[in-house]
Amino acid sequence: MAGALHFVTGNIRDRRPIFTSDKYCRAFLEELQDHRAARDCKLIAFVLMPDHMHLIVNPKGGDIQESMGVLKSLSAKKIVELSPHGVFRKSDGNNQVWQESFKALSLWSGWMINQKINYIHANPVKANLCATAEDYSWTSFRSFYRTEADPLMAIDKDWWWEGDGERLLESGRIYEEERSVELMKKVTENREKHRF
Repeated sequence: MAGALHFVTGNIRDRRPIFTSDKYCRAFLEELQDHRAARDCKLIAFVLMPDHMHLIVNPKGGDIQESMGVLKSLSAKKIVELSPHGVFRKSDGNNQVWQESFKALSLWSGWMINQKINYIHANPVKANLCATAEDYSWTSFRSFYRTEADPLMAIDKDWWWEGDGERLLESGRIYEEERSVELMKKVTENREKHRF
């Protein structure tokens, strides 16, 4: 959805804990930063957990499927290049790092955005990977709340693209129209059903 922030979850195939290795974390974050710069995708928050990742992003134009497909493909290629031969090989001979699908939730309200940012930053603490969110290496926490010097941890402070507000208003108008039509259809069906 153009103009919306997206909360994305991507799992490693078979939930393998590859992000316990610094080299794989760095490889993914290098691709994430390249994706952010070269593909016009604003990065608001992120965390790499041992077997999955969470991101909040705003791809210019709103095509989250295409944006995350490219990120997963390029990061998988880089991770495979760093791994011992055959580590990510499937029975058909092809390599696969990520599960084929991912979850993306459009964030429509300030409350939802803040809830997901807090969820991302608290995730390592809840998983007992660290004592405080600031202690965890592979998160945007320090970039979000402090000054982080490492360019691999960079995020965008300006979350929106020019015109996002208008796109969101139009999307909201279309959603309300579709919802009204659906409600009227249900009312009509109920009246017909309960007619004597």
